Amino acid sequence: MIDFPADETGRRSSAAFGRHVVADALRAADPAAADAAAAQTDWRRGYLPHFRALVSAGTADGYDIAAAGLAAVHKRMPVALEAPEQPFDTHTTTGSAARESEVVLPYGKELLRGDGLRRRLDAWVTAGVIEESCAEAVREVMAHPDWLDLSDQRLVAIGAAAEMGPVPAVLGWGGTVVAIDLPAVWERVAAVPSAGTLIAPVLPGRDPGADLLTELGAVAQWLEGIDGRLIVGNYVYAPGAAYAQLSVAFDALALRLRASRDDVALSFLATPTDVFAVPPSAVEQSTQRFRDRSRRARVAGALSGGRLLQPNYRDDAINDSLVPQQGPNYALAKRIQRWRAAVARRDGVVSFAVAPPTWTRSVTSNRLLAAAYAGAHLFDVEIFRPETANRLMALLLVHQIRKPRPAAPMAWQDEAVSAAHGGLWRTAYHPRTALGLAAVRGFLP
Repeated sequence: MIDFPADETGRRSSAAFGRHVVADALRAADPAAADAAAAQTDWRRGYLPHFRALVSAGTADGYDIAAAGLAAVHKRMPVALEAPEQPFDTHTTTGSAARESEVVLPYGKELLRGDGLRRRLDAWVTAGVIEESCAEAVREVMAHPDWLDLSDQRLVAIGAAAEMGPVPAVLGWGGTVVAIDLPAVWERVAAVPSAGTLIAPVLPGRDPGADLLTELGAVAQWLEGIDGRLIVGNYVYAPGAAYAQLSVAFDALALRLRASRDDVALSFLATPTDVFAVPPSAVEQSTQRFRDRSRRARVAGALSGGRLLQPNYRDDAINDSLVPQQGPNYALAKRIQRWRAAVARRDGVVSFAVAPPTWTRSVTSNRLLAAAYAGAHLFDVEIFRPETANRLMALLLVHQIRKPRPAAPMAWQDEAVSAAHGGLWRTAYHPRTALGLAAVRGFLP
């Protein structure tokens, strides 16, 4: 079982783990910021500025922080991938649906393709919902529809049942998906319409699937025997501390597979509710929108004592869209994935993109977040339906696998490529100063 390290009293604390990992990562670039993180006594309430510091301290490089953070993760939570007592067998299902060979994007009640899709991409760019590089990537896949044929790849979907994952798209394109998720959700995975092949680990007497926290060694051994080039994607999610544990487990698995095979690419989806260094054009559009804000917004900001409708950017190009309701374990889990993407791109192929805010089950289960999403349109932020978001992210995956790019001089530059942040980078207001007002509107009928 993968668990947090125990302190001198024997207590296992996800907060202490996160605080120490962040401090260790910061020490590579900003010792003062590292000391501040280490001294934070209430991590669950006070983590926000320290995750911002991880980005602001890394704008000159970022790779040093990523490497130090990953080293701290595995030093403080070592993972042993033990040989299994009972190896997995392989369950295989072949789909019978017609293979999709054209780029199509579900959007509302429409299926966008051709010029209709190009117009939607242009509209999103103009509205600041996605970056131009995101639109360019989709257009390039449209120009090369043969790229959708992933018969030369094996998508290893860790968290295969995830709403944001590319499993429906890849199976629709006739590809092979190696699906790993809990046996309890196998029926959801198996129900995805398929023109391809679905492979999963299985043990006698239960549905296909595996538990990454308790069966990691068996999963690693089984994946080492899968034929074909692997795209190992992290699409897993769990509430609370389990999410950080799963990110550590995935990272250990990725290290094992990259050490034992020379044909492994990695894939990650970043959350837009995080901290990013952004392109100058994003700051410019946001700043102009703030200048053009309504009189009512000006009054609300002035009367709130600085709590409401403050500018998204002041004296830097750091977008801080962290949402306190998601908590420090969520932030750490996503940051571990970002660190691995940065480090791995320097010596291998990595697909990484900022995904849009999306109406997933995890969001709708949080009443405040669901209300804020319902009112987000008031602040030029678009919330995506899952079927639109996961297909868009799948197209970006195809582009980054078919046309891999070398690592940029600074890690943040790679993270900004093809971002589909939903507008959070380009809205006029710092998201946390608009969240409450968006929620109020969302609660209204």
